[in-house]
Amino acid sequence: MALSFIPRCSYCDVSGSDSKLFPCQACKVVSYCGRDHQVAHRENHKHACNAIKKSQQTLDREETKLRSHPGDFMTPPNLFEEQAGHFWGILETRGYMRARYALVDALLKIKTHAAVEAARVHVMDILRLCRSDNMGVRDLVPALDLRLGRDQECYDFCKWWATTGQEGDYDWGNMDNPYLDVKNADVFEPPLEDFLSQYSSLSHSAAITLLKIRLLMDVRALQNSSMIGSKVPQEILDSVRGQLVSGSVISDNQSIMNAKDQAPLIEKLEVQVQNLYTAVKNSNKHFWPALLNPGKHLTARSEAYSRGSSAQMQVVLQYSFDAWMETPGAVDVIKELVRNNS
Repeated sequence: MALSFIPRCSYCDVSGSDSKLFPCQACKVVSYCGRDHQVAHRENHKHACNAIKKSQQTLDREETKLRSHPGDFMTPPNLFEEQAGHFWGILETRGYMRARYALVDALLKIKTHAAVEAARVHVMDILRLCRSDNMGVRDLVPALDLRLGRDQECYDFCKWWATTGQEGDYDWGNMDNPYLDVKNADVFEPPLEDFLSQYSSLSHSAAITLLKIRLLMDVRALQNSSMIGSKVPQEILDSVRGQLVSGSVISDNQSIMNAKDQAPLIEKLEVQVQNLYTAVKNSNKHFWPALLNPGKHLTARSEAYSRGSSAQMQVVLQYSFDAWMETPGAVDVIKELVRNNS
């Protein structure tokens, strides 16, 4: 089921504007249409809510400790003001960084737009504080972007890491260097070599696969709508097409929206999806079977993993599974690819 962008009561699922719903005051990422529904939902919500509240309290303590640190021979003063970009390399900051990631983990136990948005804000700030990303949170960002409907941002983020982020002479310690500065890259371009490499980021390659599948499904929907084009007024057809397309990448591209024949673009995307599917399969043979039959993999805990291992698959699957489930039809595309490539 797609992640709803419309605020909804977490008990009855009735939608409403922000003025009609009120958030849980503890976690702030779940909303209710009335006090009675909050009470009724309390038993289901309290575990995740308490985890967020405790994680936030821990983070607040760690932040207070850092901000009040006077500085010494190992730790510079004014860390947040003067050392942004260098966190983790400074030993004293690691407790704070771990606490912030723990809050992200707690937030993502709740399946609301507000929770995913809050998690993304934290992850992006973790990257701002530690550009070299010693904690590996860059593997989480693409799936969050896809869940939030930010397909273009997802592609831009992955492309930066696949290009500038792979340069051997990039100086991570130089805050004047461009960082995550790819904007509005061509999402229809052939997959970059880094996405197809056996040594690519499994998380990023899987996310780009899902992104390309979303584009493909949207373009196929437009092609199907052309069959009724001659039978209805143009304004009605335009309205139908607008409702068929789920992503802004396609809906904002008028040349694609108005094209009468989508076959060339469909063929192009089908080839790209096939190539990405194969690349992910070669990178980690466990990933696609686990996506189709996740089971215990969604709750497994792995502290460390090697490339291509089942443990790596479990980590990436947990990062990305919700994005796949929230994209209707995407898993069916993978099922078909598995059948055709078995």
